Amino acid sequence: MKRFLFLILLVSLFLVSACTNGKTQSLEAFYKDAKIESIDKVIIQDGSMGASKTITKQDQINEFISLIKDIKFTPQDNQEKRVGWRYGITLFDSERKFYFTLSEIDNTYYDSNPDIYPIVENYYKLLEIVEE
Repeated sequence: MKRFLFLILLVSLFLVSACTNGKTQSLEAFYKDAKIESIDKVIIQDGSMGASKTITKQDQINEFISLIKDIKFTPQDNQEKRVGWRYGITLFDSERKFYFTLSEIDNTYYDSNPDIYPIVENYYKLLEIVEE
């Protein structure tokens, strides 16, 4: 009986860990997997205020992407559903788009290394200064 319970526990743990379909990879790998090759527009949305900034100038897009593309995303152990987000980002390649938040990509929650939050927040604030 103990072996049977142990086997059930082991299988359950395997299934729970299999539910996190994510793997550690760079942000660039994620958007390349989504067939985003040439980014021609970026929208950064502030999750707390609802405001958004649209970037269409190629030099600004390149600058922003160079800041975030090599950040590594590692799946979090806890994949319970959450509410709210700090920033949402959409990358556009003509008619294709890739959307993610700073902690969620394709319904999987991640930690970023280095932390993507201060990078995005600083760039978002910089965009506000440029617009003035």
